[in-house]
Amino acid sequence: MTRIPADRQPDVPSVPHFDLPDNHVLVDVRNQDEWDRGHAPDAVHLPLGSLEDRLTELPAGRPVVVTCRGGGRASRAVTFLRAEGFDAVNLDGGMLEWHRQNRPLQHDGPGAPTVE
Repeated sequence: MTRIPADRQPDVPSVPHFDLPDNHVLVDVRNQDEWDRGHAPDAVHLPLGSLEDRLTELPAGRPVVVTCRGGGRASRAVTFLRAEGFDAVNLDGGMLEWHRQNRPLQHDGPGAPTVE
């Protein structure tokens, strides 16, 4: 099995938040505390540290859009997923850009969901 790279990966394929592919699955690789503060509806939470062990949770045959806070961890995940045969791309600007563009957020806690 391929390993997740240790550093941010330059030149991975990416997609802007307003041009997501049809039938995509959005995979959020942020840590639990970041996810808990706010995440995209319908996103799948697979923290980067557990991604290698949880590949079977990704639906086969669907484009995978990976996000994190700003793109670094997602670039590492995209490199790994592509080596494993997934059609994976990085979400431009990550969840910070998602939030800046007033895309929907949800969470289970009190107050308004946020991305920090």
